[in-house]
Amino acid sequence: MTARSTRSKTATRTRLAAVGSLAVAGALLLTACGDQTADGGGDGGSSESGKANAAPLFSKLPKKIQDAGVIKVGTNAEYAPMEYQEGGKIVGVDPDIAAALGEKLGVTFQFTSGSFDGLITSLNSGRYDVAISSITDTPARQNGLDEKGKKLGPGVDFVDYFKAGTAVYVQKGNPKKINSIEDLCGQTAAVQRGTTYEQALQKQSKACTDGGKKKITIESFENDTEAQTRVKSGGAVAGVNDYPVAVDLARKADGGNAFQVVGEQVDAGPFGIAVNKDNKELTSALEAAVNAIIEDGTYKKILDKWGAQSGSLDKAAVNGGK
Repeated sequence: MTARSTRSKTATRTRLAAVGSLAVAGALLLTACGDQTADGGGDGGSSESGKANAAPLFSKLPKKIQDAGVIKVGTNAEYAPMEYQEGGKIVGVDPDIAAALGEKLGVTFQFTSGSFDGLITSLNSGRYDVAISSITDTPARQNGLDEKGKKLGPGVDFVDYFKAGTAVYVQKGNPKKINSIEDLCGQTAAVQRGTTYEQALQKQSKACTDGGKKKITIESFENDTEAQTRVKSGGAVAGVNDYPVAVDLARKADGGNAFQVVGEQVDAGPFGIAVNKDNKELTSALEAAVNAIIEDGTYKKILDKWGAQSGSLDKAAVNGGK
């Protein structure tokens, strides 16, 4: 959901899984690509059936997941190159990272695509074990707060594995001469509902009116594809998205002839794997697995494959969002 250079200062970046929504569109149960059980050394373990598992980090997993052999993942697979559907499969940066984590942990990551703004609610209800969907790790999400600080739920813990900021994209040729998010005062902008970049537009709109300029007319859509269509048709002068996604969109849509990214990415922050706060054992296992794929070079190969090198981290972190 966008690839996700450092940038300027104004906006709050990336996708925000809205903690309050209960709607999760059922869709596709798919397994992340690749055989995710590896013959690694170290402290392996065995499942309830007695079958040995030689994956190096298997023993760190909660017994329930060891026995199941599966980690259930909630995602919104409409966000190339991070996660999207191709040929009946969910592919992208996040599924490839999940497959690599599965090899370290000795389990399979099974992805289900649904509504983005319902992922955290569904995670905390037990439908998923984790949510991996280019979700920005923020203190509000950690604490289950809405944008006004109202308590909506228990929150989640994040295992940070990537970083990205907010980017503005426009029609190819930039007919309205938009060069930054600040140039959107008095204009119409399209965005996916329930994301941090929707909040970035709201913040910028207030800055516009505080400065004596007209507000931004913000059109929020259920999915990012609708927002892109609005920009492409000229109904909105710009869209706002995660930087990697905007770059990928500009490169691929209509053979690179539909959109372009303007200005610099703003306020880069971490994407995290969301985990229920009561599942500290799983959080710890995932942190170890992320560090393992960083250390052995698998992580770099995945980001290189997808052109997402700008989002690389040197080390995993738990709740590193500020």
